[in-house]
Formats: sequence, C-alpha cells, structure tokens
Amino acid sequence: MSTEITGKSNSNKKLKEYHESEGLCHERAEKNRQRALLLKKSKLSAHSHSQENEEKHKDEAVQGRSIKVQGQTVIDTGGGFLIEDDDDLEQQMLKIEEIPAPIIENLPQCEECKKDFKDSYLLQKFDYAVCDACRDPDDKHSLITRTEAKEEYLLKDCDFDRREPNLKYIVKKNPHNPRWGEMKLYLHLQIEKRALEVWGTEDDLLEEREKRDVKRQEGKLKKYNKKLKQLRMEVRSSIYDKTKKSSHTHKFGEDKYNEEDDTYTRVCVECNFEETFEKM
Repeated sequence: MSTEITGKSNSNKKLKEYHESEGLCHERAEKNRQRALLLKKSKLSAHSHSQENEEKHKDEAVQGRSIKVQGQTVIDTGGGFLIEDDDDLEQQMLKIEEIPAPIIENLPQCEECKKDFKDSYLLQKFDYAVCDACRDPDDKHSLITRTEAKEEYLLKDCDFDRREPNLKYIVKKNPHNPRWGEMKLYLHLQIEKRALEVWGTEDDLLEEREKRDVKRQEGKLKKYNKKLKQLRMEVRSSIYDKTKKSSHTHKFGEDKYNEEDDTYTRVCVECNFEETFEKM
C-alpha cells in the first residue's frame, strides 16, 4: 500500500515539473516575439523618418531655387533656363494616355495560301503579297541579279527603272569579290512578268533570243575567219620571202581565182610551187 502511494506522488511530481517547464517555454517564446515586434517597429519608424527627411531636404532645395518673375513662381534649374512651378501641369504630364492600336482593314492576302497576313519579307522588300510561311527562297521566290536578268530576258535599263511600276530590289555585296561593287537583286517572278510586258509572249521572247544567238555566232565566225585569213597571209608571205632568197626564180603561170575565199592561186611552171594570194 505504501509502495502505491509513493509511485503516485512521484508521477504527480513529474507532471508538475513538466507543466512548469512548458510554461517557461511559452513565456520565453512570448518575450522573443515581443522583442522581434519592437525591433521591426523601430526599423520601420527609422526608415519612414529618413524618407521624410529626404523629402524635406528636397522641398527645401526646391524652395531655395524658387524665384518670382512677374508675379509667377519659377524654379532656377542652374542650366540657363527657368521652369514653371506648376503642380497641376506636373500632374497632367504624369497622366499617360493610352492610345489604342489602330484597326487595320483590308489586310493583304497571301498569293499562295490565300490567308490574310500583316507583314512579310517579300511584302516589305518587293511589294509582293506572300507571307513568310509560304516563301520559297530557293525556287519559286528566288532572286536574280540585274546582269543575269538583262542577258536572259533581253531587258534594258529603262525596263527596270523607267517603265512603270519600277521594279524593287535589294542591294548586297558581291560574294565573289567585294571590290566589284554591290549587286542589285530582283525577284525572279517580277522579272519574268516584266519580260512578258516587253516582248508580249514567251514565244516572241524565245524567237528574239534565237535571232540574237544566230547573229552572235555569225559575228564570232566572221571574226575567226578574218584572223585565219590574216594568219595564212603571214605564212605565205614568209614562204615567199624564203623562196625569193634562193637561187631559183619561180615562173608562175596564169592566176586562178578561188570563189570560196576570194583569193587567187598561181603555180610555178618549173618546180610546181603553189602560191595563194589576194589582189587589192
């Protein structure tokens, strides 16, 4: 019986000590919380006090630079001009008026996908209504230089610059040699359209190109024949000089006319030496 009473008293003692320690913890936590609140409050009051001092110093500085001119208060900026001390004007300047974006009507329609779009590379550079998604820079929407366009489509400078509407182009440096100057690049589709405006149809363009090719080949052949004829004359004159220096003197027969190359041929009756020449 005495053992049970002793156990109960020990347990009650431990429970009492536990409640006392728990109360001390709560009391310590409450003190820490109050100390933190006081510290935070002191920092806020110090910060607000510093802001008030700064604003006060600014106002005093502005008031120190304020002067009156013809009954109106102005502020000397120190930069050589005066500004009006107008609070209403300042408030009006601070008001930012939001202007709504303009509503764009009649957007361009893409020639390929038939969808409306706002802007694209071909529209900016060449005024050609194709969106960036449908642009094919390697094939359909490729570029061509001005020199190539003149040679391939038989166009003149006036067809590019004077014929309405003027063809748009972009300028890039020559990739082969920067010293050669800049290249003018045109949209191939617009060059083809301009060529049809000049020549009418593709057949007429091809016919004119064939005529020029034939004429060019004839000119080359004529130039070649002229050089060949000159070379023959030089060779024949050198042979004639060699035979002239020898002891044998040729005795030529009658001159024979050659219609093919407009020359004359004569043969020595003694050694059968043949000489071809031209008569002036």
